[in-house]
Amino acid sequence: MNWISYNQLAWTDTILARPEDFEVEATTYVNLIKTHLSASSPTMLHLGCGAGGHDYHFKQHFSVTGVDLSEGMLEIARSRNPEIQYLLGDMRTIRLGRKFDVVAIPDSIMYMCTLEDLSAALSNAAAHLKRDGVLLVVTHTKEEFRNNNFAYTGEADNTHITVLENNHIVSDTTYEATIVYLIRQSGRLEIHHEVHTLGLFSYDEWMGIFEGLNFKVELMNLDHLYDKYLLEDGVYKLKVFVGTLGV
Repeated sequence: MNWISYNQLAWTDTILARPEDFEVEATTYVNLIKTHLSASSPTMLHLGCGAGGHDYHFKQHFSVTGVDLSEGMLEIARSRNPEIQYLLGDMRTIRLGRKFDVVAIPDSIMYMCTLEDLSAALSNAAAHLKRDGVLLVVTHTKEEFRNNNFAYTGEADNTHITVLENNHIVSDTTYEATIVYLIRQSGRLEIHHEVHTLGLFSYDEWMGIFEGLNFKVELMNLDHLYDKYLLEDGVYKLKVFVGTLGV
């Protein structure tokens, strides 16, 4: 899918989401992974790696390989983390022919819009994971998701960017993220927008897939990371599934 957010407008990520902005979030994930990890000098496969903001911190703890569907984001990731191998591919279907100590999906599993897609992505994660390897997935659960609105802003040189994002449930299994970009460069305003469709799955649906793949996972709340961007009384509850692949 050729989303402008992740291709033609991928450059805005260098202003809106600098690597240092990911430190608290990435450190949280690293600590969770390490509570389940036994390997020394561990390797990590990061599916849906985006522009490499998490990897800027992950690489201090793991030997990272990143995969993403958008070449625009990968170009930024490679410039931020030249020592990391980044590959263009779909998390549901890419086959690397090797296994990792950790597979992390911290920011993109919501793009799986059907149970079939979700199962394919998690099955592929399992196929790339060593026995007793650690899986980390960050997501929403249907039971707690609510409509919400976000605003992000950033500025560099003569460029000022404001992004408005409306997340709205449109069916029993999906929500839409409508994203509006207001970009001022040397005083000239450009407006861009697009709509992304994302999936919503219940706790039981998640656990059914994990159990079918022989994952033993724990579910934890991930609160407050996005609160500063929320408008009005919105909520944006995230959950973290973390655990190991059984023998």
